[in-house]
Amino acid sequence: MERHLLRRMIVLAVLLLAGAACAAAQATSEEIGPILDPSLQTPDVVAYQLQEYLLQRAPQLPHPASAAEWFSESERIRQRVLKVIDHGWPRAWVDSPPEFRNLGKIPAGEGYQIAKYQYEIVPGFDSTALLYEPAHLNGKVPAVLDVIGHFPIGKAEEFNQKECINLALRGMIVLSLEWLDMGELRTPQNDHWYGAQLDLAGASGVGLFYLAMRRGLDYLWDDPHVDRARIGMTGVSGGGWQTILLSSLDQRVAVAIPVAGFTSLIGRVERPPGEPGDFEQNESDFLVGQDYSTLAALRAPRPTLIVTNAEDNCCFRGPLVKPEIYDPILPFYRMFGKPSAFQFHEDTQISAHNNGRDNRQQAYRFFDSNFGVEGPSKEILVGSDIKSYSQLAVGLPKDNLTILGLARKMAAGLSRPAVPTGPAFAAWAVSQRAKLRDVVRYHPVAVVRPWRIDDTLHNRLESLSYRFEMSNGLSATGVWLKSMDAPDRAPLTIFLDDQGRADEAQKSWAQLPRVAFLIGRDEQVLAVNLLFTGDASPGSRGAVESFAEMLDAVGKRPAALEAAQLIAIAQWAKHRWNPPGIGLDATGIRSQFVALLSGALQPGLFSEIRTRRGIHSLSYVYTKPIHFGDAPELFCLDFYRYFDLDRLALLAKPARVRQDDFLEIQ
Repeated sequence: MERHLLRRMIVLAVLLLAGAACAAAQATSEEIGPILDPSLQTPDVVAYQLQEYLLQRAPQLPHPASAAEWFSESERIRQRVLKVIDHGWPRAWVDSPPEFRNLGKIPAGEGYQIAKYQYEIVPGFDSTALLYEPAHLNGKVPAVLDVIGHFPIGKAEEFNQKECINLALRGMIVLSLEWLDMGELRTPQNDHWYGAQLDLAGASGVGLFYLAMRRGLDYLWDDPHVDRARIGMTGVSGGGWQTILLSSLDQRVAVAIPVAGFTSLIGRVERPPGEPGDFEQNESDFLVGQDYSTLAALRAPRPTLIVTNAEDNCCFRGPLVKPEIYDPILPFYRMFGKPSAFQFHEDTQISAHNNGRDNRQQAYRFFDSNFGVEGPSKEILVGSDIKSYSQLAVGLPKDNLTILGLARKMAAGLSRPAVPTGPAFAAWAVSQRAKLRDVVRYHPVAVVRPWRIDDTLHNRLESLSYRFEMSNGLSATGVWLKSMDAPDRAPLTIFLDDQGRADEAQKSWAQLPRVAFLIGRDEQVLAVNLLFTGDASPGSRGAVESFAEMLDAVGKRPAALEAAQLIAIAQWAKHRWNPPGIGLDATGIRSQFVALLSGALQPGLFSEIRTRRGIHSLSYVYTKPIHFGDAPELFCLDFYRYFDLDRLALLAKPARVRQDDFLEIQ
């Protein structure tokens, strides 16, 4: 009887212990979310790290010893920048003559005339322009290329019409170009950020913008009424950016007046995300070796007037940009003995982003002075001549390409050599990894200090929270979790998620079920936020967009920076916990790309790569389409030209790659 009672008591104790173990396992699932939730660093910390990283790589202004030395060096710089701009574009397109079609004149005011034009940017992609001319042309006269900025009705903007009419009344020919995504080219598929899709397919996105404005200069150069020695250029906002870019690289522009349109990289870094500019202003590799201040110096000794607004409500405020793009450039003009040819104006009459009357009158004065024209000191009142958008509309072909349409066409035309099989595969993989490192600009980093931020230890679940300080000054964060019942050398899985460890908006943890499952199997888990993800992000989508494009501009690639972090953390974890294998588990297209890229760059480090809610191919970013700011990692210049996700998976061998739960095009 006593034996029987003792046996029942032993069985009951075992059952109670088993129940306690189950309860602990269930409690683990409930506790994982709050462990993953806390931020381990603030957006300000990440932004500061990125600022410091970029400042260390900001191009320095040259310091030539003489005008002759600068004359030689400036030409080398021009050729280097043009190589970036022309990258991937067919030479036949770059070198083709301008194709402008005159669609006839429209009624104009007294003393001038207006004609409408269509012109080809590249085959299948047309734009529009207006040609303002004096009513009576005698001999050769000065000409001005007028480029518009970020203004929805484009060349029909009132201030733009007034300036063009006034210049024509002063005896100048003025060609006013429509700009991509403005005026008649305003369509969602001409969003400037779709230039990233051009980059991905292997054609520099800024090249399209450059061709669009250079065609106008080509037209004026060939116009028999234009005095080639007296060609000027001006524009406000994005037009100011166009002006400094084209006029610095093309010496046919004798006089340039950029208005509220640019600053140096240092200025952009100091004031993010206030002055990042659109995609084309920070094109991949554009700021490797030279800066926008250097472009201003390339203008020397040609007459240049930089116009700004003291209290610009958009960007490029005069007092802020003058020390960056005027003061250090003046010595270049002095070196040529022409300091008066370089001038700076700061509008204090309108507290806004503008090309108001004060700014326009500065332009008239400067053009008149340098073209030898005698015109009135004040603007001629032409308000009654202003026309509506529809009156100035030229019209475009119904099947006209767009930025996105052109990118899709170029991507669809790509082809890659077949992947060899058998013994040839190993040599192919070695060469392809070398090409991959070059395309994504990969440079390894190391974890120089794993900051231990927090820990938990209850219900037999332990965790440690880290901030990983990298050797390049950037950082990532991670939370390590393990059941206390698991062996010390348990297998380890690194988790990545596009939304970060925790989705703060919904307080839901996308990885929680999978994390709980692995912990229940006595495995270790390291949930990581890489750069631009979760608490390793500089903040808003705009901040991510701004910093990511500036990184591209200085020759870095967000995907490679993140892959380097992931590889470094995995190597650190291997040394720290000595697991028999390290797996990767990635959710979302950004995490999928970085995980596969890391596996391809460092084969043998990961035993398994598993992705969810990913995509079959990068063709998805063209079909969907994906915006640069939502996934900056995907838009590596030339990547889709040479690689796709399936090739990354092959290069990741011997890791087992499992991809499921793909996103579908809606």
